[in-house]
Amino acid sequence: MALDVGQLLYSQAGKPRIAIFSIAHLSDAERMFFVTLLLSQILGWIRGQSGTTSLRAILYMDEILGYFPPVANPPSKAPMLTLLKQARAYGLGVVLATQNPVDLDYKGLANTGTWFIGRLQTERDKARVLEGLEGAAASSGKKFDKQQMEQLLAGLASRVFLLNNVHEDAPEVFQTRWTLSYLRGPLTRTQIKTLMDPVKLSRYGGKGIEGYQQPKDALSRYPTTPLSLNQRPMLPPDVPQHFIPIRESQPSGSALIYQPMLLGASQVRVSDSKAGVDVVQDVTVLAPISDGAVAVDWDHAMEAGLALADLESSPSDGAQFGSVPSAASKAKSYEVWSKDFSGWLFRTKKVDLLKSPSTKENSKPGESERDFRVRLQQSGREARDKQSDSLRQKYAPKIAALQDRIRRAGQMVERQQAESRSSQMQAAISVGASILGAFLGRKTISATNIGRATTAIRGAGRAIKESKDVGQAEDNVTALQQQLADLEAQFKEETDDLAAATDPLNEKFETISLKPTKANIAVKLVALAWTPHWRDEKGVLMAAWL
Repeated sequence: MALDVGQLLYSQAGKPRIAIFSIAHLSDAERMFFVTLLLSQILGWIRGQSGTTSLRAILYMDEILGYFPPVANPPSKAPMLTLLKQARAYGLGVVLATQNPVDLDYKGLANTGTWFIGRLQTERDKARVLEGLEGAAASSGKKFDKQQMEQLLAGLASRVFLLNNVHEDAPEVFQTRWTLSYLRGPLTRTQIKTLMDPVKLSRYGGKGIEGYQQPKDALSRYPTTPLSLNQRPMLPPDVPQHFIPIRESQPSGSALIYQPMLLGASQVRVSDSKAGVDVVQDVTVLAPISDGAVAVDWDHAMEAGLALADLESSPSDGAQFGSVPSAASKAKSYEVWSKDFSGWLFRTKKVDLLKSPSTKENSKPGESERDFRVRLQQSGREARDKQSDSLRQKYAPKIAALQDRIRRAGQMVERQQAESRSSQMQAAISVGASILGAFLGRKTISATNIGRATTAIRGAGRAIKESKDVGQAEDNVTALQQQLADLEAQFKEETDDLAAATDPLNEKFETISLKPTKANIAVKLVALAWTPHWRDEKGVLMAAWL
């Protein structure tokens, strides 16, 4: 499992998890070796995945300085550049962090779609970032305003960042909020061990690695025939016999012993159009042979772990042989055992599939529950992303229309406020002038003074009306903003409903068992198989073909 990327990304239950590699304690050469090996393994893993537009996993690497330089070609550079070019097609996001943009390869920068840029310290860094941004824009067919971007980068202050996404029309400038962090810096090896000890103890029955036990030899369950012959037993020519090839090296002081067993090989086809299954399985097993009333019991058979093409026609030199049970020396016995083998396959062989009640999807033959849950999570994300895009397309015009109405209503408020202030000032001046003229004129009551007063009062009335218009315009803006808030809340609620769909991690699957028909069982071979063993000085046997 050490560098099995699929195992690193998901637990045995199929739950996504985070895998953190700390290489601070390694030398420079060891770091380069490990990073190159890890990137190569990730590259091999993504090429075994199906293409997708949804995010499947994220590779994050901090302080990439030295692993992806612009001029030199360290071993880590080629797989990293390939990941930057191809990983997105398989749903792998790559996030790289550095304080020295000038030390990054230009081709890699041009393949980067999303940038988070903080305050740059040197002009060389700014020039390299502008180069990369321009290349990324060109590769995506977007226009790039170098002068505007240069001004934005020059104006970045502390804790202010520029977000540039090649899929958006313009960059965004944002400020990070203050956060309380308890991180004290890089962890030492001792601290890492302290953190990982509880995780390790949770395995192997709570006893840690000391609680791990090697599985017992599968052959210990099967009876073996006594060893008595130094030469190959003579059998009738019509008794089929083959030799299992030796795969294990000979231990010091041991001797080679061939033990007779019964080999059964068959091809089993399981087909079910409703479940969408049509699978052919090659079954090759070894069963012990005894001198008892039941010479062969296929229920005691074990997987042979080899193909028929691997069988050999002659033994190795200098080998000893076990005695052959009497039933195994008769050709007719193999015809009976062949029929028994076919019946045993019909009774025992089946294809178990898992079915998701929520999605109605079935697992694939041979697919584990963990892998099935992982696949359902990915297909669920793809469906969710597709529905989210539909929701955005549904709500985007409505939200844009309301935002435009709010903008125009805001402009109306500003206009009404300006006209109201002007009318109020003119009304105040007119009223004041009328009163002053009435007091200082020769005739306090005259048609002229009355006309002026009437005009001033009408002006004051207009000012009051326009003040009410301002209030109505402001109420209109408030109502539109409330409509926008309600619409955004509705959009969020529907989006949350998508995210809260049935979780494949907690879903209880149904089990579907599919059995072969007798016509779909084809027995290829039932024969005597000589299985090689190493016998040590104490007479203990160890299988030499597993």
